[in-house]
Amino acid sequence: MKVFASASDRRRGILALVAVAVAFAGLYVFVREYAAFVGDAAALRVWLRQFGAFAPLVFVLIQILQVILAPIPGQVVALAAGYLFGPFWGTVYSLTGVLIGSAIAFSLAKRYGRSFVEDVLHEDVIARFDAFVETVGIPGLFVFVLIPGLPDDAICFLSGLTKWKLPAFMAVISVGRLPAYVLAVYAGDEFASGRVLSGIALVLALVLASVAGYYKQEAIRDLIARVGPRRPL
Repeated sequence: MKVFASASDRRRGILALVAVAVAFAGLYVFVREYAAFVGDAAALRVWLRQFGAFAPLVFVLIQILQVILAPIPGQVVALAAGYLFGPFWGTVYSLTGVLIGSAIAFSLAKRYGRSFVEDVLHEDVIARFDAFVETVGIPGLFVFVLIPGLPDDAICFLSGLTKWKLPAFMAVISVGRLPAYVLAVYAGDEFASGRVLSGIALVLALVLASVAGYYKQEAIRDLIARVGPRRPL
């Protein structure tokens, strides 16, 4: 199966990869020239400890807002978590924020209904995935949130409009979102440990998967809808 549906999609995918590479290079130059202390992960983690529980709470809040407002991909925040807090606590804080944010998005949609969701999400996203969340079951939702690059934050809102129950929804989200976030957190810890090449390799793998998922989201949606159970959770 082709990753890109057209030459224009392929060009946009390549441009996205180049943009990510340039952003990382620019960030590296900035840190080296103007914020060298950030490059010492051990010293930075010691510095964060003086804030006690405040630093993790702020980080969890950022991850919660990322899900609800979606200004940046959650894996970017998870990458920072791995760098700042290490692989274990970085994963704990990232997933805690993601799960709380997902539960809030689901509950807000459940409480305030379709008009609220239409105000929050772009109409194109609603048109493409509204019927999808009504028909797929647990396996379909799991596969959808497992693949990076798909609008899984939007699915949290749309899922609240279905008959699905919050506990079942959260169980699927917890398992489905884990691999991509663990990968991002581990990459952040690799950078912090000075293993830059392995960190870059992990980031590139995640970026490639995200780009493929983004540009093939309709095909993935249709495939899941065809093979998945035709009933809500």
